[in-house]
Amino acid sequence: MRNLKDKVIAITGGATGIGFALAKALGSEGAKIVIGEPRKDRLKEAVSLLIDLGIEASETYLDVTDLKSVENFSSFTCERYGHVDMLINNAGISGARGRIDKVNVDEAKKVFDVNFFGVWNGCSVFSKKMIEQGTNAAIYNLGSENSLFVAVPNSVAYVASKHAVLGLSESLRNDLPD
Repeated sequence: MRNLKDKVIAITGGATGIGFALAKALGSEGAKIVIGEPRKDRLKEAVSLLIDLGIEASETYLDVTDLKSVENFSSFTCERYGHVDMLINNAGISGARGRIDKVNVDEAKKVFDVNFFGVWNGCSVFSKKMIEQGTNAAIYNLGSENSLFVAVPNSVAYVASKHAVLGLSESLRNDLPD
């Protein structure tokens, strides 16, 4: 999408870091931004900062690991603006640091729940809405350099989850309509 004026962009984990930087950059080009995030205080602060910059922005609670929460995020976006043009699956966490034989498997599962299944949930819910809309739309899944190689040693769960995001994204590129 070259012209972002009045495009509706939903961003998971968009209250801080890369997600917030994307919200500012895309919003400054005229996009309407919807941020989903589990930290309610960060949500309010981020949207307030965006509005102060003249960006149309709104927020809603989102837990990407909970399919119902992702459905609510999608519904909120579409009810507020009538449609969605772009989803940016940005939410991610690190954790479960160390060698595989020393990592707590429950911590590793939490990393996968957010970094991989959170992206899965976003793609599943938003692709259905986008296909139903019948308009040009896009899904962007943020991985990292760890999607391609091990850039952070002793981070087996994080690296593996980012490899999985790349595989999911490549599959979607083949399976979903243009």
